[in-house]
Amino acid sequence: MTLTQTSSAQTRSDVGLATALRISVSRLARRLRVERAAHGMPEPELSDTQFAALSALERHSAMTPGELAEYEKVQPPSMTRVIAVLEERGLVMRAPHMTDRRQVVLTVTEDGRAVVLRARRRRDEWLAKRLKELTPQERATLRAAAPILEKLSQS
Repeated sequence: MTLTQTSSAQTRSDVGLATALRISVSRLARRLRVERAAHGMPEPELSDTQFAALSALERHSAMTPGELAEYEKVQPPSMTRVIAVLEERGLVMRAPHMTDRRQVVLTVTEDGRAVVLRARRRRDEWLAKRLKELTPQERATLRAAAPILEKLSQS
């Protein structure tokens, strides 16, 4: 039995599909994390959680710490530590909430935005090169799968 036949047989069941997806998505995520690291560029060392929080703030403009914790699916005390590191490194800043004096609003700084955009560009370039190695049918399958994978990631 070839590797493709074995793989196809294993993914016929939901459990087999779950295993195959978990392994493939984990490997791809690990490879993209490697690409996030600068090649010869001075980038701040950020954990995956710190980078994810910074990216979320860059995409959403402004969020409270609670909103950011909920969005990233982490506990508020963990997010407090993440925010402290990002703020210390000048990547995010706090401002008073406009209507609730007990709250603060977090925004990404220009330095933080630049870090996110450089990392995105590197990862997108790497992935675009890999996609060119696929057949048009394989790329069409991935286009159809992308919204489904996003749905899974949000559940």
